[in-house]
Amino acid sequence: MRRARLLLAGGGGTATGPPAGDRLAASLRRLHDRWGAEWWALAAGLLLAVLGTSVIPAVAGAAGVPVLRRVRLARRARGAWERRADRVIALCGALAGEVRAGRQPGEALLRAARDSGGLGGAEAAVVAAARFGGDVPGALAVAARRPGAEGLLGLAACWRVAVDQGAGLAAGLDRLDAALRAERDQRADLRAQLAGARATAVLLAALPALGLLLGAALGAAPLRVLLHTGPGLGCLVIGAAFEAAGLWWAARIVRGAGAA
Repeated sequence: MRRARLLLAGGGGTATGPPAGDRLAASLRRLHDRWGAEWWALAAGLLLAVLGTSVIPAVAGAAGVPVLRRVRLARRARGAWERRADRVIALCGALAGEVRAGRQPGEALLRAARDSGGLGGAEAAVVAAARFGGDVPGALAVAARRPGAEGLLGLAACWRVAVDQGAGLAAGLDRLDAALRAERDQRADLRAQLAGARATAVLLAALPALGLLLGAALGAAPLRVLLHTGPGLGCLVIGAAFEAAGLWWAARIVRGAGAA
């Protein structure tokens, strides 16, 4: 039908689009971005509800959707924070190079903002202030309110000192760039050190599911015991409470170490 429509419309040939596999992969990516991975919890709950002939897994899966969505959004926000911080570091390094090359601060900031990929979504006011002689430190301070762009406060201080008191802007930018890079390296080192604790927490959290699979493989029917007997329901409630408390406590320890 597509070929016929093209020929009748005077196209003179067939359309050359992406392969069906690529279109399917793109559709799956769009579906994943729209719905998120948290809906797999509901799907798993529905599957366990069918296998165990009980509505409890479905209810638990539905309750886990907002929790997993919150975790996914927090991870996305953390990634955006890190990307914005990297752009600020790149901006400081590029601006120091432009100033050292002999350009005026305003022109250097325009070139550095273009070469470093922007100022984290708030570059319009800063670029306008630099181009038309506005309050560049004030615009940088406003841009620094975005998460991850806190380093722009140091850039604003360097700019104010260099313009008002005639100090060297390149030297201050070099020190600021070194400080921001050292802070980023420290965060990366801390994240690497906490990776083992996170992996241990995830492994311990997955052990109950492994136990259920092992019991099912041995023919013990763990779902029937947990979902259709009084002692099983009690064990399920107590185990779920301990599981949630353990995950919360492990996440609290990791967050506390990162904040320190």
